[in-house]
Amino acid sequence: MKYLVKTPWWLRKLFSNAIWEISNDNKEVFLSFDDGPHPEVTLKVLEILERYNAKATFFCIGKNVKKYPDVYAQVLEKGHSVGNHTYSHLNGWKTEDKEYLHDIRLAKQYIDSELFRPPYGRITNFQRLQLPLPAYRLKNVMWSVLSGDFDPKVTNEKCVANVTLHAKAGSIIVFHDSEKAAGKMLYALPLVLDYLRDKGYSFGAIKL
Repeated sequence: MKYLVKTPWWLRKLFSNAIWEISNDNKEVFLSFDDGPHPEVTLKVLEILERYNAKATFFCIGKNVKKYPDVYAQVLEKGHSVGNHTYSHLNGWKTEDKEYLHDIRLAKQYIDSELFRPPYGRITNFQRLQLPLPAYRLKNVMWSVLSGDFDPKVTNEKCVANVTLHAKAGSIIVFHDSEKAAGKMLYALPLVLDYLRDKGYSFGAIKL
């Protein structure tokens, strides 16, 4: 499983129409959670975030929102942001454009947001160029730091270090509120929050 924990400058420049980090005058970072909502995992994330008075952004899979609307509602009630993560968690590189774009529109029926993150970060140039159009009105939000909580080869401690070693003001950090990633994510999240809070950081939801 190959991926970059910290997004390099040249990749950001290559896809400059995507949002990789958020410049701000405050010492603020932006936690994000992909693949939910989940009836157990997402609720545990919400409890942890509330303890730290932290806000975050949840990039939701449409079919999960349809299945667990009450959990989705709690995310919003707690003051967090949400984003579109397609309806079926499709890989844009492996999906025909028509099917991929239809899946995004289907997710929009359940997720009221202008934010979009492609699953796996994989989206073709053609698909990406459709996002701002009136049929979608979406902004492509990527990331600057990957926790690696989805990677079975990554230890709990490495998951923490992936974030604490690379996060800085404006960083968009990716965790996953999924059953697969829950063990590492729930271990790492409080430690990351403790570390960054002690360094003077606050935690904001993405609002563009």
